[in-house]
Amino acid sequence: MSKITAAQVNELRQKTGAGMMDCKKALVEAEGDFEKATDILRKKGQKLASSRAERSANEGVVLSTVDAGAQKAFAVMLNCETDFVAQNQEVIDFAQAILDLAVEKGCDNLETLRELDMNGRSVQENITDMIGKTGEKMELGGFGVVKGEKAFAYTHPGNKIAAIAALNKSDVSDIDVVGKDVVMQIAAMAPVALSKDDVDPAIIDKEIEIGKEQARQEGKPEQLLEKIAMGKLNKFFKESTLLSQDFIKDSKKTVSQMLQAADKDLTVVDFRRLSLV
Repeated sequence: MSKITAAQVNELRQKTGAGMMDCKKALVEAEGDFEKATDILRKKGQKLASSRAERSANEGVVLSTVDAGAQKAFAVMLNCETDFVAQNQEVIDFAQAILDLAVEKGCDNLETLRELDMNGRSVQENITDMIGKTGEKMELGGFGVVKGEKAFAYTHPGNKIAAIAALNKSDVSDIDVVGKDVVMQIAAMAPVALSKDDVDPAIIDKEIEIGKEQARQEGKPEQLLEKIAMGKLNKFFKESTLLSQDFIKDSKKTVSQMLQAADKDLTVVDFRRLSLV
């Protein structure tokens, strides 16, 4: 077998993104055959992915954007194990490429995104390759898309939180300012739903039980627990549903009132928030 040269190693590294030593070992094992060496590196990624499957991947990159027509907004979360890897520019660029692909294909759910073709292989297979490069568990931890007459996206500096929202109107004065305020509100205040009518019944039941138990612990009479719990539930709706929340720039207004000040019929039709913190 001919000697593996530095130029060959570098070429394989440019092709696969794997580390120099991994590329050299793969070329040696493949006796200089680039295709076989590439397969070896991919299998290494698959093996590493399997060995780290039970590990926690609580760090990562969260990004968001809108499509060319500004009627859809997309957000994606790519998880990894450490912040060191999350801050690697190659990983950030990889997450951006996944997001760009979702926008290009008009993807509307996480499972479809995993199977989209990305450079001749599925997104999920590309993630497995990236596991081989980084040595860490990586996975798509979240994906969101919203659509309306005007869509907005906000990624908080540091790529740990992203918010997207769609409004029902676009022909409103200062709509871009209003939309930006909405997505920043979502990022900062983490609403659980648009309004109280949209809150998951399971969450409502849980809040009622928590309210009853808190009142019970405070020594309140048993016959008053339901009434007290409902009062606490209404406070929860006020603090945790987007349209009822105090607007972060002016607490004398709710988000709904802020929107109506711009246009009496303006409202949010959908939103998503992805967060690592």
